[in-house]
Amino acid sequence: MRNGRGSATKQRPQSFWKTTGRLFRYMKHWIPGIIVVMIFAAASVILQIRTPKILGEATTELFKGVMKGTAELKAGINLTSLPINFGKIGHILLIVGILYVGAALFGIVQQVIMNWIAQKVVYQLRRDLKDKMQHLPISYYDTHSNGDLMSRMANDMDNIGGTLQQTLSQLVTSVLTFFGVLYMMLTISGWLTLVALISVPLSLVVVMLVAPRSQKFFASQQKNLGLLNNTVEETYAGHTVVKTFNQEADVQDQFEEHNEKYYKSAWKAQFVSSLIFPLMNFVKNLDYLAVAVIGGIQVANGTVSLGNVQAFLQYTNQFSQPITQMANLTNTIQATIASAERVFAVLDEDDMPQTVHDQLPAQTAQAGNVIEFDNVNFQYVPDKPLIEDFNLAVKPGEMVAIVGPTGAGKTTIINLLERFYDVAGGQIKYRGQATNTVARADLRKHFAMVLQETWLFTGSIFDNIKYGREDATADEVYAAAKAAHADTFIRQLPDGYDTILNEAASNISQGQRQLLTIARAFVADPDVLILDEATSSVDTRTEMLIQQAMERLLAGRTSFVVAHRLSTIQNAENIVVMDHGHIVETGNHDSLLAANGFYADLYNSQFAGNNLA
Repeated sequence: MRNGRGSATKQRPQSFWKTTGRLFRYMKHWIPGIIVVMIFAAASVILQIRTPKILGEATTELFKGVMKGTAELKAGINLTSLPINFGKIGHILLIVGILYVGAALFGIVQQVIMNWIAQKVVYQLRRDLKDKMQHLPISYYDTHSNGDLMSRMANDMDNIGGTLQQTLSQLVTSVLTFFGVLYMMLTISGWLTLVALISVPLSLVVVMLVAPRSQKFFASQQKNLGLLNNTVEETYAGHTVVKTFNQEADVQDQFEEHNEKYYKSAWKAQFVSSLIFPLMNFVKNLDYLAVAVIGGIQVANGTVSLGNVQAFLQYTNQFSQPITQMANLTNTIQATIASAERVFAVLDEDDMPQTVHDQLPAQTAQAGNVIEFDNVNFQYVPDKPLIEDFNLAVKPGEMVAIVGPTGAGKTTIINLLERFYDVAGGQIKYRGQATNTVARADLRKHFAMVLQETWLFTGSIFDNIKYGREDATADEVYAAAKAAHADTFIRQLPDGYDTILNEAASNISQGQRQLLTIARAFVADPDVLILDEATSSVDTRTEMLIQQAMERLLAGRTSFVVAHRLSTIQNAENIVVMDHGHIVETGNHDSLLAANGFYADLYNSQFAGNNLA
């Protein structure tokens, strides 16, 4: 029994018909093609259900010839061959062959068209989802896991595409086959049809008893498979830590436990689901036997021809198939609508607030501030202020440091600068222009940022550095690498700048990865450079080299530096000190030490720790 595709098999839609209608509305551009598919599917079914009765005529003709010859032999007539009209039988067989070929052709064409439509719908749906993700606020990504978003983009899309491609036409075919076969059976014999219909409630009982149980076991199987995969992934990702703390035995026990649970649930799921086909065959064989016996009696009584009984037996075989198929399709359709619901949930999210796209001044006014925080207020959660009435004026070329303990909210300032979040009150101005009146893309052209967590894509080192500015020349890329002290280690690699980084860039060290992201920021040649714990993963010697380069590279460039190591920001013109999400002090290094406040405590605790070390 098919248990669907992807992780959505365990889910059920919250609003089945509403989501189904929306999905069909999404297909409105391909309605003519869908109508053609329905017509071709109907034609294929009609031809298929007509052939048994026509083929039965050949059996009847053959039976008539045999009976006529037997009667003539009994009458003493000498026969060299039975008086069978092979010409008529051959004509009937030719018609049957043409009908089978036609049914096959109609089936192939409708499947090709449906495949094309399904892929077009999913293609458009995936494009819309990707476009929507470009317009979602950063807060959405902060509250939704990457795995969940990837599941919607990949697994849920695959569920939708597979159902549209196969299940829709199969559902239409099953319904048409059921009623078509029922009609053909009625044209042969009402009594035999009543006998055949006995199998319908028996089949439904089988499906209703087996399907829910198998679905429950399949859900358990998927759950335990996920736990098993998580155990394996965590173990391999942290294998050095596991070995360091001698936890191999415990990890093996965890694996065995999850593996055992997965085995039991998978065995039950496969066993129970495999029962449905033997049970359905048992019901069908009982029906077949009853039709054969009663049909034989009717043939003997001359009320039904032998060919019609043969055709009826074929229809009996076909009659139970649509019931089984529709039962299997129920779970698949439910899972697919649940997938569509998850995709539509993303599409229904609110976009980032649109802004009036004012133009930024070409440059900062003479003696003006490049960046101003003017009575800025902000909170992530309503009624829980994080920043209140914050004011800060930054001159061109100034270095502003943001310091504080972990979780103090230092990165929030960066989020507001880059307009990942908009302020709740007040204004942030760049070159005298309020940033919330400028298109985000235009604003971010003037910023470059190096994050604590390095992000490098699969590709060459050269392309990763050039990512900061696609029109950069090779000389500019090399100069940026030298300025970030990355050129030396790059050229020592076997392929130099053409070295291909793997998916996690694990073929170079963490410190080297950080140097590449710094080089990428430098090649962007921004007006404002943001370093968010940019040297946290670099050794002390490399950090000293970077600091020396900073003094050259930051000349004439405004910078914001988030740092834990207070020794790296002593030359900052302005230091913003944060604690528990609030700004508690501002000033330069000397004035803050003289104030003997929170910054002085942080500074003294760090150096006291170093002295003790």
